[in-house]
Amino acid sequence: MITASDIFTISSHKQFEKTALKVFRFQYANNAVYRDFCDYLKTDVQQVKSLKQIPFLPIQFFKSHNVVSNENPAEVTFTSSGTTGMITSRHLVTDISLYEESYRKGFSQFYGNIEDYVVLALLPSYLEREGSSLIYMVEDLIKLSNQPDSGFYLHNHDDLIKKLTELDESGQNVILIGVTYALLDLIEKHQFNLQNTIIMETGGMKGKRKEMIREELHEILCKGFGVSSIHSEYGMTELLAQAYSLGEGIFECPSWMHILVRDPEDALTYIQDGKTGGINVIDLANINSCSFIATQDLGKKNPNNSFEVLGRFDNSDIRGCNLMVL
Repeated sequence: MITASDIFTISSHKQFEKTALKVFRFQYANNAVYRDFCDYLKTDVQQVKSLKQIPFLPIQFFKSHNVVSNENPAEVTFTSSGTTGMITSRHLVTDISLYEESYRKGFSQFYGNIEDYVVLALLPSYLEREGSSLIYMVEDLIKLSNQPDSGFYLHNHDDLIKKLTELDESGQNVILIGVTYALLDLIEKHQFNLQNTIIMETGGMKGKRKEMIREELHEILCKGFGVSSIHSEYGMTELLAQAYSLGEGIFECPSWMHILVRDPEDALTYIQDGKTGGINVIDLANINSCSFIATQDLGKKNPNNSFEVLGRFDNSDIRGCNLMVL
């Protein structure tokens, strides 16, 4: 049996690989959807001895199947955002404490003690719907910060501008977590010169603005907030772990998460560091669902295991992800 302690105390790549192979065998035995997928690929479980031999489940399966590795009822169901009429992903979380431990420890690994920060959240499109895993995480971080000034903002930009300016000028460390388009809306209303604030964008225009390349976006945000770098969070409905970028769009994973980059033409082969391909994520916190996910994101990996997210496949490009639609 694999425990939370096995996952969250990983301290080396060798230990990560050993635990990941145990999780793979557990999920093959206990997750019917994943087992069918592995069998379709004619995977010989006994011959899987390295991370690159593990099959990665295309993320679209969360739109059509219940991807779970036990028979326990879901404590929480997270859903992805989507435009009207779109089929959204559903992630049935049978043990919410694993998600809580994952994001709390992950945040601490990159930023230290949450109580050192006031957490301000500008996440309108997430707040306006049910089932967002990001809102669940940020709401908990706001509570854990133990700061009366921490909180959510919807469209009350004037209140946020006043609060953010006051806090920053008082020397208080602040993290402003925002969806990209809402951060742009904010700096169009007011230009800041922040000294003690981290701006963290969670990506996504949500159809509100045209998409931009990261360099252009971060340059605009840096200028508008008066900061030298923009931080980013990389997470998704189907995962329980997050990677963070402290600037320049270079993401690093907590010790229980790992990225591989697959060939965009052939989903079962991997490409060398520095080349662009499809991002495969290993998230060992996701033990009760599936820890091996082939995402629709494009990116590249650096030799030190950090990675960059460069965009998304359009549907015509996802050759490897359509291996099996049950």
